[in-house]
Amino acid sequence: MADTGTGSMTATTLQKAATAVAVVFLLVGVLGFIPGITTNYDTMSFAGHHSDAMLLGIFQVSVLHNIVHLLFGVVGLALARTFRGARAYLIGGGVVYAVLWIYGLVIDETSSANFVPLNTADDWLHLILAIGMIGLGVALGREVGTRTTHRTT
Repeated sequence: MADTGTGSMTATTLQKAATAVAVVFLLVGVLGFIPGITTNYDTMSFAGHHSDAMLLGIFQVSVLHNIVHLLFGVVGLALARTFRGARAYLIGGGVVYAVLWIYGLVIDETSSANFVPLNTADDWLHLILAIGMIGLGVALGREVGTRTTHRTT
């Protein structure tokens, strides 16, 4: 149960969505450290474009990349405890992923600027995450206002 800011201790749909997104990030972070699910696991480096490790054989990962996913999940779980936090996590996280998408498009994948590392599949996934997270934050971010307007005592 979470504090919605309306005096209720029931999690809103927005908070549940933020929690689900956070759990997916935690899962992805853990899966990135599992050989087999991550192909070329033995080539994984801490950071940089030299890592040939691929989550699900598609998304380039490194130790740093996996840690970032884990931290993003932990932050999401913490922020999902309140309505405002959940909304900030989804919209703010979506903005972060939009910036990552643009960053991935403009850097040379073989340069030292690709320190996370990112490949083309990562870039397009970041766009989808940006749209999805911002969309959820905006669409579900009106829920408490609607609920408090129609509240009866």
